[in-house]
Amino acid sequence: MDAVLERIDHDPELKVIPDDAEEPKGSRPTRAEAEAAVRTLIRWAGDDPTREGLQETPKRVTKAYEEFFDGYNKSPEEILSKTFGEVAGYDDMVVMRGIRVESHCEHHMVPVQGTAHVAYMPKGRVVGISKLARIVEAYARRLQTQETMTAQIANAIEKYLDPKGVAVVVDATHQCMTCRGVKHHDVFTITRQFRGCFKETNQERRFWDLIRG
Repeated sequence: MDAVLERIDHDPELKVIPDDAEEPKGSRPTRAEAEAAVRTLIRWAGDDPTREGLQETPKRVTKAYEEFFDGYNKSPEEILSKTFGEVAGYDDMVVMRGIRVESHCEHHMVPVQGTAHVAYMPKGRVVGISKLARIVEAYARRLQTQETMTAQIANAIEKYLDPKGVAVVVDATHQCMTCRGVKHHDVFTITRQFRGCFKETNQERRFWDLIRG
């Protein structure tokens, strides 16, 4: 990697958005208002929103935004609410590596794409493995900074599963660096959060060995 940014666990400057943060009532615009905003941006970019190729663009953009940002409609508590106790005495870490991350930078609203690796050490009960991917998606599909998203994923698993420990690593590229500004390609940002038993050197080493395959 040409550049690596590692944010130390529990960074005091890390801004973490509460799971239960509520949007002010009446603040969400209508679909018609959203489409009008897209037409304004098209005009600001220098094109004509009434020309044939752009007439349906406002509708397509608002529909795409519903998909890009549907994480705001996901409840982390609900995703992680169902656990299973029939694990035949399993008492080691559960690791899911290579979870695809599709997010958007909150500063420039351009894509952030990469991979998340998530692990937890259960206290007797486990959650369905697809839920780990879903909790990543719930936070990724929002306007984000990578540091905040990493902490939010760890916070949710720690809060709702109450495991012995949690580990989250996100490795991603940011189009705000590749398509604008410094225009540096093949630069990866790595953020991590280790909680509980994963702060122990031997458990951290085992986690890295597993996600490296």
